[in-house]
Amino acid sequence: MNDGAERRGTDDTDGLEARFDGALEDVSAARLIADRYLEALERTAAPAEPDHRDDVLLVVTELAGNAVQYAPGPFSLRLRRTFDGVHVVVWDSNPHPPVPRPWSPADNTGAVGWYLVNALATQVSVLTRPEGKDVHVFLPW
Repeated sequence: MNDGAERRGTDDTDGLEARFDGALEDVSAARLIADRYLEALERTAAPAEPDHRDDVLLVVTELAGNAVQYAPGPFSLRLRRTFDGVHVVVWDSNPHPPVPRPWSPADNTGAVGWYLVNALATQVSVLTRPEGKDVHVFLPW
């Protein structure tokens, strides 16, 4: 686990980048680092709706969990404030874009994370390259 988040810019809200080894506990670490960033952001720009903070944390957790489950090795998390929201980027070593899996309440096997990310976001894009992919998610704030 790499709990050392790198701050970019002049204050705590300009942006954040953190790198992780890809261990299971790194999912929680990514969420905690995102929580600290959002806490600092709230001091200068409160979210328009209280649920927006939870939405960002849910997306970070889902993307970090997917990185650990489906991509071997390290992943990174980047957060930055945009003019009307928060931009979340998770890089992992799997070059294939996420594919929604069929979900059935009878199976209860998960498979709802990618649907949640897309439902909460104002925009989602995936940039692939041979060494991995970046998942970009824009969320309201």
